[in-house]
Amino acid sequence: MTGQHWGSEPADRIAYGRQIILQEAEELQRLAEELNQEFATATDFLFGCRGSIVVTGMGKAGLVGRKISATLASTGTRSQFLHPAEAVHGDLGQMHHDDVLLALSKSGETEELTQLLSPLSELGIPIIAVTCQSDSTLGRAAAVTVELGKIEEVCPLGLAPTSSTMAMLAIGDALALVASRMRGFRREDFHRFHPAGSLGWQLSRVETHMRPLEQCRVINDTRTVREVFSQLRKTGRRTGAIMLVKDDGSLSGLFTDSDLAKMFESRRDREFDDPIRNVMTLDPISISAGTTMSDVVKILAGGQISELPVVDEQDQPVGIIDITDIIGFAVQDAGAEDASKTDVRLHIKPAA
Repeated sequence: MTGQHWGSEPADRIAYGRQIILQEAEELQRLAEELNQEFATATDFLFGCRGSIVVTGMGKAGLVGRKISATLASTGTRSQFLHPAEAVHGDLGQMHHDDVLLALSKSGETEELTQLLSPLSELGIPIIAVTCQSDSTLGRAAAVTVELGKIEEVCPLGLAPTSSTMAMLAIGDALALVASRMRGFRREDFHRFHPAGSLGWQLSRVETHMRPLEQCRVINDTRTVREVFSQLRKTGRRTGAIMLVKDDGSLSGLFTDSDLAKMFESRRDREFDDPIRNVMTLDPISISAGTTMSDVVKILAGGQISELPVVDEQDQPVGIIDITDIIGFAVQDAGAEDASKTDVRLHIKPAA
């Protein structure tokens, strides 16, 4: 075969890719502008549902439905996916009269879905239809129809579900997040459903990951530097900072290994027998117990520090979080793929 085929030039592929994305974006823009009272009514059904939002769809619409169901469940609305073909062969028994069905179908005439309409009516289960045609069989049977309108698929043959599934996904996200906001869903609630992985770690509390007080070096700030280092000996992995406290136990300062190195480098030998409070960092940055790890990372990065004391309501130390604890998690989290290729994007520089 001689000559060039279409796509042999990267510029052609990039241009066509941009065209596809822009065409789908135009469909989403139109869809956003055409949202009406039917959408608001659909969110009322989601918010008022006493059972589960059961999402169903066939083919590509079914794949989108699985994602919508997962989004609903993770943002405070109980949900499950029901395959329509399995439903008509017995799985319809999973549904309860307190449930609401969210049905996805571009045409509104998908046979496996239309077969569900009569038994769902007998069960008294309301249907939210997401379809291009409100006067379709599905649309007419639904309690409320969120109409997608006329959608041109970006597939060059006009056949493969592309723009239509993108529109369904956008409507599903919008329904889920509006219902979530109506419920007053909070970050704390989100973490309850996402306890694992990077997302769960970001939303977790610092006390879950900090070095507890028994593993920390803590001493009264009236002790001399020499006394501090001769008396505070901790076994095992230790943090590079000593927390100094007043007589009432509240945090007064921080002294790091870097501070000690500076004293040696500048030959300030006489200060080793002075109170450590004379050379400590006075009123260091600290955080309260209950702070999320995402905020911890921001504080460490913003202050360009390596150790962060954790204090209680009386400003008394309860632990410390060290930069190495955070890096350790980042590497561990990526280790399932290849820790040697991990790009840890913490952007935190050690203290000078």
